Amino acid sequence: MLWFEVNRKSQVSLTKQVYQHIRELILDEQLIEHTRLPSSREMADQIGVSRNTVLAAYEQLLYEGYIYMKEKSGSYVAPGVALQVGITTDFRQTKSHQPKIEKMIDFRAAHPAIDHFPRKVWGKLIKDICYDIDNEIFGYGTSNGEEKLRASLANYLGRTRSVKCHRDQIVITSGATQALYLITRLLASQKGRIAVEDPVTDEMRGIFVQAGANLLPISMDNEGIIPRELPTDTAPSFVFVIPSHQFPTGITLSIQRRIQLVEYARKMNTFIVEDDYDSEFTYEGTAVSSMQSLDPNTVIYVGTFSKILSPAIRIGYVVLPPALIEPFQALKWYADRHTSTMEQLAMARFIEEGYLEQHIRKMKRIYQKRRATLVDELAKYFPSCKLIGEAAGMHLVVEMHNIIFEKSLLKKLQEADVQVYPVEHYAMKKGHHLNQIVLGYGSLTEDQIKEGVLRIATVINQLHL
Repeated sequence: MLWFEVNRKSQVSLTKQVYQHIRELILDEQLIEHTRLPSSREMADQIGVSRNTVLAAYEQLLYEGYIYMKEKSGSYVAPGVALQVGITTDFRQTKSHQPKIEKMIDFRAAHPAIDHFPRKVWGKLIKDICYDIDNEIFGYGTSNGEEKLRASLANYLGRTRSVKCHRDQIVITSGATQALYLITRLLASQKGRIAVEDPVTDEMRGIFVQAGANLLPISMDNEGIIPRELPTDTAPSFVFVIPSHQFPTGITLSIQRRIQLVEYARKMNTFIVEDDYDSEFTYEGTAVSSMQSLDPNTVIYVGTFSKILSPAIRIGYVVLPPALIEPFQALKWYADRHTSTMEQLAMARFIEEGYLEQHIRKMKRIYQKRRATLVDELAKYFPSCKLIGEAAGMHLVVEMHNIIFEKSLLKKLQEADVQVYPVEHYAMKKGHHLNQIVLGYGSLTEDQIKEGVLRIATVINQLHL
C-alpha cells in the first residue's frame, strides 16, 4: 500500500502533488528500483483523488524516466534513478564510530518498569479469551464493567487492602484519570469546592478543574493532610487524599488523621475520595489498610493497574458508596459506553489465576533494589540530606537544607542530561518546599540511578564551590 496526503487547498494541482510525492519517494529510495506501483485505480482510492489525476501523474513520471511500464502488468520504478548523496554515505560510515551518548536520565515518578511487563502471560490470556468467549462479548458491554472482573477485584481488594465492598459497588473505568473526572462531574461540577492535599500532582489538579470544580488547598505535615484546616462553614464537595504513599511528598497518612477525616466527612455530610496510589509496594513493615475500610459509606476508593502493570492497560476502578452507584454508572455510559471488554476479561483471569500477586512480588523485589541503590547513592554524595517517603512506592523526596531548586539550577541539571522534579512545582501555596525534589526510580535501572545521582552531585558541587 502506498499512501500520502494531498492538500486540496494548495495552489499546486492535485496531479502535480501526486507526481511530486512519488518522485521524492523514488529519489529517496523509499521506493526501490523495479518496485511495482499501485494501479491507477488503487492509487486513486488510497489517496482520495480521481483516477485521471493519477494517470496524468504516472504519465509525467514515465515521460521523465522515473518509471517504466510492463504490458498487462503495470508501472514499475525505473533502475538508476535514486539520488545518491555523498554526505549520506559519509554519515553512515562515521555514525558507528561516534561514542555512544548517554540519554537523559529522567527521575520521573509514577512510571513503572515496563520492560518487566509480563508479555507472554498477558498475550496468552488475550489469545485464549479471543478463542474462548461467546460472540456476544464482542458487542457492547455494560457501563459498570464485566462482572467477572468486578467479582475478582472485590475479592482481591478485600484480601490485600481491606476494602469492604460487593462487586456491584465497583465500576470499571479507563484508568484512574477517568474515575476521578467522573467523580468530580458527579459531585462538584457546578463550581463546587474540592479540598485537596497541598502539594498534589498537577495532573490531579487539572482533572478537577477541567471537570468544573474549584480547589481548596489544605496544608500537610509529616503525618499527612491537616484536618483542622478543612472548612467548617460550608462542606466541600469532597476531600481528596492519597493516604498510602502521597504524591509528591511520599507521606503515609497516620491512622489518627484518617479517623479525623472520616469524622469530619460524617459531620459535614460529604465524601472522601481515596486514591490508593502505588500502595502495593511497601518495603518496611506492612501496607496500611485502605481508608475505605473505616467507612465504606463515606469513602470513595479509586485504583488503577497503570502503576502495577503498564499505563498502556487502561483499566482503573472505583468502589462507590451504594448511594452513588446508579448516577455514576449513568455518567460512565455517556463518557465512553464501556471500557475494553477483552482487556477486562484478561485482567479478571490475570487476577484469578494468581498472576497479579506473582507479578507484584516480582516487581517489589526489583523496586526494592532500585530504591536501595538510590538511597545509598544519595547518602554517598549528600550525607546530610533528608529522605522522605522512601519506605514505599516508586519515588521518594530528597530535602537538601542548603540547596534551593530554582529555575537556574534545574536548567543546569537538564543541560547535564538529568531531570528532577521540584516539590514546589506541585504546590498551590508557594514557598514551603523550595529545597525538596521528587526522585522516581521505578523506570530506571540501577546503573541509570547511579549515573543520575552522580550528575546531580556534579552540577550542585560546581555551583557551590
